[in-house]
Amino acid sequence: MTQSPTTSLSAPSPNGLAAVEQEIARACKEAGRDRASVTLIAVSKTFDADTISPVIDAGQRVFGENRVQEAKGKWPALMQSHQGLALHLIGPLQSNKAKEAIALFDAIHSIDRVSICEALAKEIKSQGREPQLFVQINTGEEPQKAGIAPGEADAFIASCRETYGLAISGLMCIPPVNDAPAPHFALTAKIAARNGLKNLSMGMSADFAVAIQMGATHVRVGSAIFGAR
Repeated sequence: MTQSPTTSLSAPSPNGLAAVEQEIARACKEAGRDRASVTLIAVSKTFDADTISPVIDAGQRVFGENRVQEAKGKWPALMQSHQGLALHLIGPLQSNKAKEAIALFDAIHSIDRVSICEALAKEIKSQGREPQLFVQINTGEEPQKAGIAPGEADAFIASCRETYGLAISGLMCIPPVNDAPAPHFALTAKIAARNGLKNLSMGMSADFAVAIQMGATHVRVGSAIFGAR
């Protein structure tokens, strides 16, 4: 697999991180929530270690990557040189990358098919390492997008738990780009609630404040922190 190119900015963005933190604090206050109830995932896909390091130095500790291979190329060294980092896989996972994903990531947000369940269950047992696991819901039922259709979510979550022994901790969604995000966040929250799931990975740079209002526990923010790719 060809590794995705990485991008370096001349001005890494601790200031962007500060602005996002302020907006998260504001959204939490408006929603009557504790700021500690929301985890900011700084989406560092395509950015290199030199661009990521200043954001780590500014205090950010949780990062998100889309591809296993790209993450393997830069995060082991960053984790060795910085303490207390957590890495989340927020992009699609191929079953043949499950072994590497379980070894590297602290959370996987994109569980959406039986082959992934089988591969992850095998590697969790083999490695004795259990990342947080999120089922991805395709709330807009877009054919080009990964994720389980809302009508199939309950049965799939039950299968993850009962058939494969996976400890699902939450749900993830990415609303259709041209839709208002709030109804998609509300639908995801409703599915989570009836399945006893407390974690909701929803909201990106353009809509994370709305997601927090709708109960997001994890927001995935890239461009607002790192700048345009």
